[in-house]
Amino acid sequence: MKKITYFDVIVVGGGHAGAEAAAAAARMGAKTALITHSISKIGEMSCNPAIGGLGKGHLVREIDALDGIMGQSIDKSGIQFRMLNSSRGPAVRGPRAQADRKLYKNSIQKILFNQKNLSIIEETIEDLIIDKNKVCGVITHKLKKMHCRSLVLTTGTFLRGQIRIGKNSYPAGRLGDKSSINLAKKIESLKFSIGRLKTGTPPRIYKQSINFNDLEEQTPDKNPVPFSFINKFIHIPQISCFITHTNNKTHKIIKNNIHLSPMYSGQIMSMGARYCPSIEDKINKFSDKRSHQIFLEPEGLDNNIIYPNGISTSLPENIQENFIRSIKGLENAIIIKPGYAIEYDFVNPQELYHTLETKKIDNLFFAGQINGTTGYEEAAAQGIIAGINSALKLSNNRKFIIDRSDGYIGVLIDDLVTRGTNEPYRMFTSRAEFRLVLRADNADQRLTPLGIKTGCVSRFRENIFNYKINKLKKDFSMVKSKSISPNKLNKLGIPINHDGKKRSAFELLSFNNIGFDDIVKIWPEMGLIDNESREQIIIESQYAGYLKRQRDDIDDFKKDEQLTLPNNLDYKYVGSLSNEIVEKLSLIKPPTLGAASRISGITPAAIIALLRHVRRQKNNKEA
Repeated sequence: MKKITYFDVIVVGGGHAGAEAAAAAARMGAKTALITHSISKIGEMSCNPAIGGLGKGHLVREIDALDGIMGQSIDKSGIQFRMLNSSRGPAVRGPRAQADRKLYKNSIQKILFNQKNLSIIEETIEDLIIDKNKVCGVITHKLKKMHCRSLVLTTGTFLRGQIRIGKNSYPAGRLGDKSSINLAKKIESLKFSIGRLKTGTPPRIYKQSINFNDLEEQTPDKNPVPFSFINKFIHIPQISCFITHTNNKTHKIIKNNIHLSPMYSGQIMSMGARYCPSIEDKINKFSDKRSHQIFLEPEGLDNNIIYPNGISTSLPENIQENFIRSIKGLENAIIIKPGYAIEYDFVNPQELYHTLETKKIDNLFFAGQINGTTGYEEAAAQGIIAGINSALKLSNNRKFIIDRSDGYIGVLIDDLVTRGTNEPYRMFTSRAEFRLVLRADNADQRLTPLGIKTGCVSRFRENIFNYKINKLKKDFSMVKSKSISPNKLNKLGIPINHDGKKRSAFELLSFNNIGFDDIVKIWPEMGLIDNESREQIIIESQYAGYLKRQRDDIDDFKKDEQLTLPNNLDYKYVGSLSNEIVEKLSLIKPPTLGAASRISGITPAAIIALLRHVRRQKNNKEA
């Protein structure tokens, strides 16, 4: 049987970005190939065994709203679900789940292996086929040519990856896997702006060697909330994690040996993740802190490995053992795998359009750590956007871009392509200007209609979504249609101002002393409203004024976003722009006036000049 060597879309890399890109392109009807160096490692959690968190959980919900696979897979593998910031406002609550590594990987692979239009090929890519600035395919390690119309590169930490442990250093994409040298050289030969970044991982500890008796237990939520909007319940057994801390003895060992860390010996010059520092960085930069928290996270229900979250390190193995054994509960710890740092190539994301297509090479897309991000969730978010757009390029050249006022995915990509990065980018809720509207709980209401219109959402999910929205509209209509006077409320034992003004059930829920149970007592038919609708009604009621103000702000913001800038605009002829600003605008090619205003160094005066120039050109055409 002849092997297929032509595809609509080829996705290179089987990590979180590659899995989402391949699944999305195939869902869109494109004949897709996922090429990976090891089929058995598709969906591998290379670092921490967890999904979600503050900001990151929002991304996972949005990926799921577009029918992505990350949310579904963590729901089938999560062994400790927790809603972070549950006592705070809904905008900053972040769903997070500890994962069983094996179950998570199995779920990702099962979805991909059963995905229509998707072929999975075990090969290593050595070169790209480029013709007239357009990508046409790839050349494998076995010198086989595979042709395509769109190509998505999701290389993770494999581009010239270099692992470092103490003085030891060797090429690797991650522990146990070869790095990609030839592909890195190819990307460099195409004159992309390339930099180096660093990430790291802690040592893994044998579970039976830990004394958990005196450690703080972290229990899961009693009622775990699924990530995927198509799931109502979690069926995986939930277990506890444990917390311990570093101490003065730990810090002394690290300080005395910090010169042996590649980060402090001069071996590593690249930037690491600011918000996920190594234990060496913590001890050096926060010397006033007497201890640092460590989360001991099981890697699975039947797994004997513990992931000590919070002590990423690249110190020599014997020093790792010494400082770990100075920590409470870890006095007899046995290290199964040492921690390590890894350096790798990335491409300046300002080389990309908002679709994640490269500006230099047509039909070539980058997604994940190659664009300077850190984390599974950030990678997957880029993957699904690159996958959708690579499929859209096949026919009518439409573009799928999520505005930063519509989703955290939009914030992520807009930040990258307009501002660039010189350190691994991590998502936080604070990065979003409109976070009260962009909540994790309403991601499907914001993005699923866009996904349906684009064609990346299955009929199954579309039916579930339509049922939910119709029910939600009905429930909102009910609570807004029922009203009662203050007099009657006081007679029912619910004190409220005697101002004579009738208020709807929806308005009453904004009062601190009135809950949904009170509403049900007044109107028993409200008891038919389920918890999902209740949550949305309560949030919309309690934050009504703030939400209206933020939605007005979004309308103002979108006025600038609607003013599009021609891709071939020659900024030299705008006038009143400095050479530096002309250079930046010419490099980034912002699609809208709003995107131009968010580029570092672009002044308000430059935006006004740009606005006048575009309006003048438009008027000349209409005249």
